[in-house]
Amino acid sequence: MSIHRYVLHNGRIREAAEAGLFAGQLGLLSGWGVFTTIRVVDGALFAWDRHWARMSRDAQLLNVQMPADPAELEHSLMGLVEKNEAPNCTLRVVVVRNGGGIWEGPGSGRASDVIGLTANSKRWPDSVRLGIQPHGRYAQSDFTRAKMLSWAQNLRWAEQAQEQGLDEVILLNEFGRVAELTSANIFAAFGKEVATPPTSEGCLPGVTREVLIDAVRVPGIPVIERVLTLEDLYRADEVFITSTTRGLLRVREIAGGSIVRNTGGAPAEDDLLERLLRGFDSFVMNDIARKRAPVNA
Repeated sequence: MSIHRYVLHNGRIREAAEAGLFAGQLGLLSGWGVFTTIRVVDGALFAWDRHWARMSRDAQLLNVQMPADPAELEHSLMGLVEKNEAPNCTLRVVVVRNGGGIWEGPGSGRASDVIGLTANSKRWPDSVRLGIQPHGRYAQSDFTRAKMLSWAQNLRWAEQAQEQGLDEVILLNEFGRVAELTSANIFAAFGKEVATPPTSEGCLPGVTREVLIDAVRVPGIPVIERVLTLEDLYRADEVFITSTTRGLLRVREIAGGSIVRNTGGAPAEDDLLERLLRGFDSFVMNDIARKRAPVNA
């Protein structure tokens, strides 16, 4: 995806081509910072409070100073969306630490820089093929569950998967169990129960994952956390992945092995993933409607 013409930098909207970063910014050189990716719907930021909460937790862990006022930042980001004339897009928010370490140099004079970028939302296929990456996550690390700027290994693993004709790759932890993908969480359905690995297995607490566990309620379909193995995925009735940009996306193959869907003869409208997707979409639209409602309504 190519970013749009304008970016947000420390509260100011400007041309993306205009220089604004400094060689002495430690976070830029070392990947010291946090980020999140947000779905923008009708000019509003979906699940902004959840994104802010996760970024704040990660920033505290990494000792990165966040902006003081989340409402002010949200307002600035919505201004960027309007400036780029992109009411339905994907938004990236980055907080880069500026000081510390031997490579520190002249910078903006701020403890951290805040950058906002928008791009057209990517169009994904109806289902995906996944590879497997052993030892892709170290579940016992304090930093495994933080969404930090040091993202090169994820990008390279995803690139390698695509070089092999796959869409993404499942990352296993040091115990050989399923953690997540390079940029998505993974779920498996067994009968009417849907399970996803707990964060203790080394996965990032994705916002879409969080919404499915905590907020979306589809009668008869509990969504739980539990340990998953590759064998569990192959015997599952359904496997799907989730992320901000993908929503809920079906898995059709893992490392050359097909995932055979067991629908129990149910009609298409009763398909488990379709029901979850309808519940999720309803939650999204209710969240956006709440944000767009007049304050004094």
